[in-house]
Amino acid sequence: MSARKIDFYLNSSDRLRSLTRDARQLAELQQVLKNTAPSALTQACCVKQLRDGTLTLLAENAAIAAKLKQLAARLLATYQKQRWQITSIRIEVQVREAPPAPTARAGIRALSIETIENLENLSEQLEDSPLKAALARMAARQRSER
Repeated sequence: MSARKIDFYLNSSDRLRSLTRDARQLAELQQVLKNTAPSALTQACCVKQLRDGTLTLLAENAAIAAKLKQLAARLLATYQKQRWQITSIRIEVQVREAPPAPTARAGIRALSIETIENLENLSEQLEDSPLKAALARMAARQRSER
């Protein structure tokens, strides 16, 4: 079987042709967004769709959405200069899935006896203070774990 270019398969049906056209259009719209807005902002947003002259952008959070709203007029002008048939920009917030809860850190190394003794000595030399109490607790906890 001979190798065929992917375009052959993408153009093999009307549905795939339409999907390919839409994907290319979104990629072009995203590129204009990346070239117009600050890079820190474009990392937290993306183009969702273009329907009936309304470009919809997705923002990761409300702060990003607010910044995009401030840039909306400039973005609209840029898209129109590049001959896109866009009459308005809509911004939606779509929060990404929360990162998994942090797990207990594996491989936490215990302090050496010398370090524990140094912490105890330092806490004894300090005047009564929250720092002195924290150092004494840390040294005691490390001693009990040995």
